[in-house]
Amino acid sequence: MDKSVVFAVAGSGKTTKIVQQLDEQRRHLLITYTDANRDNLRRKIIERFGHFPTNIKLLSYFKFLHSFCYRPFLRSEKNTRGLLFTLPPAKDGFKLTEDRRFMTASRRLYSNRLAKFVEQTGTVPHVIARLEKYFDAVYVDEVQDFAGHDFNLLMQLIPANVEYLFVGDFYQHTYDTSRDGIINKSLHSDYTKYQGRFKKAGLRVDLDTLKASRRCSTSVCDFITQQIGISIQSSGERESLVRFEEEKDAAEAIYRDQSVVKLFYQEHYKYGCYSENWGASKGLDHYQDVCVVLSAPNVKAWKSGTLKDINPETKNKLYVACSRARGNLTFVPEALLKKHKKAM
Repeated sequence: MDKSVVFAVAGSGKTTKIVQQLDEQRRHLLITYTDANRDNLRRKIIERFGHFPTNIKLLSYFKFLHSFCYRPFLRSEKNTRGLLFTLPPAKDGFKLTEDRRFMTASRRLYSNRLAKFVEQTGTVPHVIARLEKYFDAVYVDEVQDFAGHDFNLLMQLIPANVEYLFVGDFYQHTYDTSRDGIINKSLHSDYTKYQGRFKKAGLRVDLDTLKASRRCSTSVCDFITQQIGISIQSSGERESLVRFEEEKDAAEAIYRDQSVVKLFYQEHYKYGCYSENWGASKGLDHYQDVCVVLSAPNVKAWKSGTLKDINPETKNKLYVACSRARGNLTFVPEALLKKHKKAM
């Protein structure tokens, strides 16, 4: 059984890589974190087969965690009432051995501690046996978003006698499946150490298969590499326009152009145009020309050539936004679009 993790760059075909592994004979389980990527996977599976095969199961991560790993073994015993996606109190006073550490008084499970609850109750071997019973291959997309207890659980499932393929982009880590204090707090702080965690768990690390972007032009890739400081290369020699636009009329024209998506750091919905947030655009592959809207501090960083020194989480989201572009990439100061922002 091949067990591997493929580290990719944006636009290199991560989702396509997974879909290419599918067939209509073996039993496949696909797990991903973001809704956008789940929908993208579903669309590409239907494009390949003309329908969604019954031997393929596509689940969001928390659906997998709760319905596959928890419910069959612990739901009746613990008498719980579903998941709660708010964080538990920082100091709840409950010990690791107490059920109340993992759920509210009304018995709603804390999503960020459910993976630990599965481990704590000795359920992992049963989950492994269940994976082996129902599936031949398990594929995990956007693996860089797994964090906290969820990452630990994922690594503990590796011994299952199934094929494993994990795919992700370390620098597209913009969300965490969960956080719980210091658990895996530094997981994404060092790329080499991050790779080591997968190797230690028994996975083959592949850095070559998806190392070039098929989506982005050489111009966009060069900008990301040189200005943002995240190394990415294009699979071809196609060029496009990368520019900073601070002329008021030109910015207004871009705002009104419905063929150009406007990507904001946050609150895109307040601007009343064809738009999305930087981080939420991850997994979206259908944009042509992209306009990235920069806040005042990021405009300053652009002009001083210090985008690579901005906050790591912000930098990763900027990388995601820029790498959505198949064609031209334009940057506009948010100040020029403020008049369109609606109070809500």
